[in-house]
Amino acid sequence: MKIIWLDTTGFVGEGGRIALIYLVVINVVAFFLYGIDKLKAKHSKWRISEAALLGVAVLGGSVGAWLGMKVWHHKTLHKKFKYGVPLILIAQVALILLTSYKARQTMQYFRNVKGVVSVEYDHVCRLTDPVKIPIRNRIAKPL
Repeated sequence: MKIIWLDTTGFVGEGGRIALIYLVVINVVAFFLYGIDKLKAKHSKWRISEAALLGVAVLGGSVGAWLGMKVWHHKTLHKKFKYGVPLILIAQVALILLTSYKARQTMQYFRNVKGVVSVEYDHVCRLTDPVKIPIRNRIAKPL
């Protein structure tokens, strides 16, 4: 009997935990970058570049960037921010939904394979590797 695990959420296990922590941190950073830039703009000081503000959104901080724009009322009239940040957010959500859909398809495929009880996503190379289970541990334990 082969047991392979696949998680469709993408946020389970060590890699998923790291991804979730990364997304929280990058969004908090983006939010405060917009606030710091607004404060510096009010005091006519050195500013954070627009490329850096958009770059942090592209790197996963689009929610924080959008919230920072709304809360701090910053960059809301600039077209590349007014339309760019929401488009980045939409693209990132679409990417997450697409990968989640593909993961579910892969899980369904492995459920139909004879002898596979369940599926776990480790990484692409290991999806088809048979897993050897000691006799005393025949039942799969959740993470």
